[in-house]
Amino acid sequence: MILTPIPREQLGEVLDRFGAKLDDPFSRAVFRQIRATSADRAAGAAAEQHRQIALSFARGLGMAVYPEGVECAYNWDGIALRGATEAYVILHEAAHFVLAPVERRRLIDFGLGPGPDTSDREAAEQAAVLSPLERDEDETAASLLGIVWEAKLAQPALASFLDQNWLEGLDRSAYSHFTAVLDKLRRRGLLDVNFAVCRTARTDRPRRADATRTARPDPEAEQRVECAELRA
Repeated sequence: MILTPIPREQLGEVLDRFGAKLDDPFSRAVFRQIRATSADRAAGAAAEQHRQIALSFARGLGMAVYPEGVECAYNWDGIALRGATEAYVILHEAAHFVLAPVERRRLIDFGLGPGPDTSDREAAEQAAVLSPLERDEDETAASLLGIVWEAKLAQPALASFLDQNWLEGLDRSAYSHFTAVLDKLRRRGLLDVNFAVCRTARTDRPRRADATRTARPDPEAEQRVECAELRA
């Protein structure tokens, strides 16, 4: 939810102000990619195409995905991803997956506590292992990484950028916050200086005892390291 809505007729000027305050080439390059996308969510056939692309991307990171029609109480239950959701949510969860160490990938909602789509909130809270501050930091990093992926996949990254409040505090710290989080992602090896998306994921997920809910795991090696420039 946008904390401070920006009238559409003012959006261009606000984005100009934000971009003008970015003082390093990498941040400016990333922001230009985000700004070049739509500020509106896709609908209809385009939204479904985006969802399928996001699911393929998530599988490429080593995430299993539940088949259509499987009821899930969480976007991620420690085993597989709920695929029946919007593309930007899928990419956000994929970002959490990449950011999480292997032990947290085995936990409901990555041990972060319940997300906005979690229906069994009590179980998700019981599975939480991070402090509130650590949760906030992980959410922030996953937010921006997911947005970067949206931009590189030519999906509506700007819509997520607005919805997830990256312009909040525009006249105070929004631009420095954006730059700092990008720098952390780059230092973790998730983005390189040429704005390539470096994807590192382990696929050694725990097996599910109940085989009646079949997910589709990635069949490749346990350790996967990819660095591929995703072009629109």
